[in-house]
Amino acid sequence: MPEAKIDEIDRKILAALQQDAHMTMERLAELVGLSPSPCARRVRNLEAAGVIRRYVAVVDQEKVGLPVSVFASIKLERQREDELDRFARAIARWPEIVECYLMTGQRDYLLRIVVKDLPAYEAFLKRTLTRLEGVASIESSFALSQVKHAQALPID
Repeated sequence: MPEAKIDEIDRKILAALQQDAHMTMERLAELVGLSPSPCARRVRNLEAAGVIRRYVAVVDQEKVGLPVSVFASIKLERQREDELDRFARAIARWPEIVECYLMTGQRDYLLRIVVKDLPAYEAFLKRTLTRLEGVASIESSFALSQVKHAQALPID
């Protein structure tokens, strides 16, 4: 769905679902000022258009025994398309990498890696990232604490 076709009610629906995707259609309709049927139709349209990609449960990282977030900056030897694609395919296999961004600037990729402790990160680094062909350097930074982590986009 092109951005221009998302109206104020759609934005209210999206904002409400980002806060609680588990609410009933009746509650969502009440929040956005519609009856349930037109509200459900709008939600289906947003899903069909790919605006709403999926619904997930947000899990507390520490409570599941994965308190350590490591940010790894990766520099490749060359930035040719086939090498960028190969890197992206390789890292997609590892669940410890929960975010990956192709970057501008000094580094090519920024990864967020989630592990249980420092030895687990060392093992992950040795058995995965350092073995990838085409990786020139890896710089790791450890998060001391999480100041903010928002799942919701700032929909007006």
